[in-house]
Formats: sequence, structure tokens, C-alpha cells
Amino acid sequence: MGKLYKYGLWIVTGLILVLFVWWQIKDPTRQFSVSNPGDDHRGIDSSSVNEVINIGEKFQLYGTSASVYKGVWSRFRGIDFDNIAKSSPPLLLKWSGDQPKIMWSADLGEGHAGAAIYEGKVFLMDYDEVNREDALRCFSLVEGKELWRRSYVVSLKRNHGMSRTVPAVNADFVLTIGPRCQVMCVKRETGDLVWTMDMVRQYQTEVPLWFTGQCPMIDNNKAILAPGGSSVMIAVDCHTGKILWETPNPGGLKMSHSSIMPWTLNGKKMYVYSAVGGVVGISAEGEDEGKLLWVSKKWNHSVVAPAPVCFPDGKILLTAGYGAGSMVLKVVPANGTYRVDVLKEYLPKDGMASEQQTPLVWNGLLYGIQPKDAGPLRNQLICVNPEDVTKIVWASGKENRFGLGPYMIADNKMYVLSDDGTLTMIQPDGKKYIQMVQKKLFNGQDAWAPLAIADGFMVMRDSKTMYCINLSK
Repeated sequence: MGKLYKYGLWIVTGLILVLFVWWQIKDPTRQFSVSNPGDDHRGIDSSSVNEVINIGEKFQLYGTSASVYKGVWSRFRGIDFDNIAKSSPPLLLKWSGDQPKIMWSADLGEGHAGAAIYEGKVFLMDYDEVNREDALRCFSLVEGKELWRRSYVVSLKRNHGMSRTVPAVNADFVLTIGPRCQVMCVKRETGDLVWTMDMVRQYQTEVPLWFTGQCPMIDNNKAILAPGGSSVMIAVDCHTGKILWETPNPGGLKMSHSSIMPWTLNGKKMYVYSAVGGVVGISAEGEDEGKLLWVSKKWNHSVVAPAPVCFPDGKILLTAGYGAGSMVLKVVPANGTYRVDVLKEYLPKDGMASEQQTPLVWNGLLYGIQPKDAGPLRNQLICVNPEDVTKIVWASGKENRFGLGPYMIADNKMYVLSDDGTLTMIQPDGKKYIQMVQKKLFNGQDAWAPLAIADGFMVMRDSKTMYCINLSK
């Protein structure tokens, strides 16, 4: 009996050992294929790619509104593309009672598109999920009354939000890019349609993974766009819709979720764009306007949302999410051409990085919120010196994490909106994190859209609702 017991025990032990070895060497994912973000093109209705879209075909006028307000937040990252409000009135130093007061709110289709503000009016791209329409909506800044909308039918599947772009506005025009790369230029005052463009049809643009995230630019009444496809960048006359120049794209760069940034290096103005496949600098003035000045394909990631951060000394900080980390380039003028050197490349846990928002420069220091894959610093606000973006001057601490929310500076204070609708006012300091006041304004979800501010009124949103709050004294 004892021998049978021992024999049985040996058999059971042997089976367990065999199973353990099999479990160790077996690949449980051998039947799976590698899936990169957006490879399934979720959100793009393949049956509608070739449909004819009557861009801007519908117009609805709801009312008019005269305004005494003259403040402007005219595009993505504001007038100077730096996310700093230069002419803000004095803002509240302390919040008590119902301060800051929510002036109004507006229901939206699911999305992350931020607002532009121009002289008392708010301009926002939105997707009407019921009528399946991409729409430019105009609201009064103080009352929140919708004044008009210019829209068109376009087929979209839900893809964690549809609209993602901020309009560009000047005294005459509003320029927009819709989720599937359709462009509208309208009169600012009336919403009258001036011209349209379908970049997919005209330039063979590949719609980005989560729809268009590129915010358009108006520069001296020229629409500056980066379609990828057959032309990496183009300029269009806002008055007529005439193509002024097209930059060839022999390198096959694709449209990313990032936006074009203007930059002046050694007196030469250029446009810098972080595309899928590389980063480029294109002449923005003179006889060679529209010419490709330099390109670096060493920066190559499939999901790029933050815009390039360009410094006067020729350095450019490039960053992206999904583990991409960051790269610092140095563009060096050399005998009428440009050389591009890689100074640093590092993972998000090793220095300044970002997944969605673009870091900002204030008083010579660089501020930004770390992505979720930045280790212990995940979702913390950090400060670094641009001379070495891998050395942290300070971090907000594990008690102060902000998700993927936006941030900006106004009246010498930094405002950070957390994913859940909590607004934090911070004193941007070169030595330590100083939190001045914090308040949960609304029960938000995915409050990721860029902030806008003018005349003391800040416009923000989560995935379904836009809010206007009064921050002024």
C-alpha cells in the first residue's frame, strides 16, 4: 500500500512538473496579431470614404449679438502660439462661494475640440450625432446664446470623440478643419461661406487614427494647412480659396494630430510641423516661401499630438504619447542650408514628455504634465530648464495629478483643468510647486480640450459639455 501511494505521488508530481514547464514555455498570445493604435481605422466608415461631401452646405441663423468685449484668443494656443494670455484683465486671486462662477453651459457632441474667442464671440467645431453633421457653431461669450452654425453631413463612427480641432479666427475669417479633413473658410461676422476644401480628395490625405487633430492656422490672410499625402504643407488665399503654394512630399509624411507652429531662426521665418514619419521646417516668407528647408525622419511615431516647442537658439522639443517619449533636435544653419542634429532622445520617465497637451515656456522655464507612462511622475505637473529637459526642477507631487487635462497662463498665473472638471490655479515658480486654489467646477469626463480665455472669461469643456466661467475681479 505504501509503495502504491509513493508511486502515485511520483506520477502526480511528474504531471505537475510537466504542466509547469509547458506553462512556462507556451506563448499564450501566439494566435494574436500585433495591434498598434488606430490600425483598425476605428471611427472611419470605409463605405463613406468616396462619398461626395457638400462642405458647409447648411446654415442656421439663430440671432445676433452686439458686444463691447474686444478680447481675443484667436486660435490654438492663442495669439502668439504660446498658450499665454498677454492682455488679460486682473483675475481673481481667491475663489469663495460660487467663484469662479459658471456663466453658461452648452451641450455638445462627444469630442475634445477647444474654442476660439474673438471680440465677444465663441467659435467651436462640434459634431451633431443625431443629424450626423460636422458644424462650426458661434456663441455669444457672456450669454452663451448660439448665434449661428455652418454645417454639412458627413459620416462618422464614434471613436472616443469626433471633433478635436480649434478654429483659427481673424478680423475677417474663421478657418476650420473637420474630423475627416474637410476645410471651411467663412466670414467671421456672418458665417457666410467663402471656400471649402476636401484634403482627402484633393491631396490624398490619410485621415489620422482618431480623426483630425491638426488645428488650422491663418497667417496674413493665408490658410496654412498640412495635408500630408501629395503635399506636406500648403497655403491658400483666405479671400479666394486659391492655392498659393504647395510643398511636395517625396518622403511620404502623413498628417498627425499635431499642429503647425511658426518659428523664426536666425531671422528666417518658417513653419515647423511634427508629422507621422518625421518633422519638417518650411519657409514662411520670401522668394522661397513654401520650400522645404529641412527634414528629420529620426522622429517617427504613429501617434503625435503635442505641437513642437521651438526655442530661439535652434532647439526643438518633440514629444508624443504611447511610450514614445521625447526628442530634442538642434537645427543649425549651414551655408544656405540647414543641418539637423539629435541632442537627446529619452523615455517619458526620464524627462519632460507629454501625451496630448503641448508644454509651455514661462520666464525661461518649461512646464508640462507628464504622460501616464512616466513612472512615479505620471500625470504630475513638472518644471524643467530647457537647457536640460531631463533634469526635473520640481514636480507637483503624487497628491497633485492632473490626468491629460489642458493648462495655460493668464494674469501671471497658471490654470490647469483636470480630467474630471477640477480647475487648479498655480503660481508658476522657478523653485517649487505653489498651488494657490482649487475647485471642482463640474462633474466632467475626459476634459482634455485646450482652454481659451478673453476679457476674463475662460471657456473649457469635457467630452459632452462646454462651459464659460468668469475669472475676472
